Amino acid sequence: MLNVKNTLISLALLAGFLFSLQVFAEKPDRVERLEYPGAITPELANRFSALALACVQQEFPNKISRTTDTAEAIGRPAKIFPTFYGCFDWHSAVHGHWLLIRLLRVGPQDADWRAEAFKKLNENFTEENLAGEVANFARPARGSWERPYGLAWYLQLTTELRQWDHPQAKKWLATLTPLEQDIADSLKAWLPKLVYPIRLGTHNQSAFAFGLMLDWARAANDQDMQRLVIERSIAFHRHDINCPLAYEPSGEDFLSPCLMEADLMRRILTAQEFSEWLSDFMPSIPTDGSGDWLAPGIVEDPSDGKLVHLDGVNSSRAWNLYNIARALPKDDPRESALVAAAKIHADTGVAAVSAEHYSGSHWLASFATYLMTDRGWQQN
Repeated sequence: MLNVKNTLISLALLAGFLFSLQVFAEKPDRVERLEYPGAITPELANRFSALALACVQQEFPNKISRTTDTAEAIGRPAKIFPTFYGCFDWHSAVHGHWLLIRLLRVGPQDADWRAEAFKKLNENFTEENLAGEVANFARPARGSWERPYGLAWYLQLTTELRQWDHPQAKKWLATLTPLEQDIADSLKAWLPKLVYPIRLGTHNQSAFAFGLMLDWARAANDQDMQRLVIERSIAFHRHDINCPLAYEPSGEDFLSPCLMEADLMRRILTAQEFSEWLSDFMPSIPTDGSGDWLAPGIVEDPSDGKLVHLDGVNSSRAWNLYNIARALPKDDPRESALVAAAKIHADTGVAAVSAEHYSGSHWLASFATYLMTDRGWQQN
């Protein structure tokens, strides 16, 4: 009787073992198990393109943020910035144009809005208009105007054109190249003089700009820019530890100082180096797959141009978290929690993109497009 019992127990254990082998064999791999941004849906492309199309030629309201030498230098936005006069301010106009090019390139190829996008881009991207932009940038009084945020976005714009195999993209790039070169030269002159990183959650942040600048340098094969950005990034951040993520976000952030720095460093370090660096930099990332360890930013008044920044921080945090997760070595235990938090932030950020208030509609679609087309990761 005892032998029969032992035999039954052995058979049960064998059956359990075989079942566990089957489950293990059927377990999906890391990419299938975790959800990352993919191709943008036609519905989102329609929403985002509509907002950019509405603003790239809308002159007012407008914030002209530049230093002038004389009263005569103060004028209408369309006169001062013949190409990038819309979308409330210069940098938003730049990434509004980028949004349209990005969606023309990777969005639905049969969308109704494409004809209007080509038309408006052709109207704005002329040699005469760009000559006015170059003249504005050449002013001695320009100083640090739009540095680094707007200038980095301009390089992202030309990166998109450089990587798009389309006849019109080549024409537009040729038109935009003179200002691209002036901007690149100015940033190369600035980088060696920047002694400290700029750890803000708004336009002046250096980590976000460095990421776009490095992406441009690699696409344009500009070795000097690559070297300068990498040197400054390593000097600023290689030994950073214990980033105070719990102190974020500030009340007007649209960029995370901690997460954007990590998104920069994953572009520079190997997977193993980045894993070790991240352990010291953000040691509190959980390994249990939870997503609630990082709460999205809250906006109480979306009509307030500064408070609505928090809708943007949710989108930018999302792409940071996705990129950080994928940059880690395979099977890193932090990946699932990073992706779970990214999904929560992405859903919150994209839902906030609306035409109701111009304070957010003129720029939030650009951040949502960068996120949902996976631009930060797919550098081609």
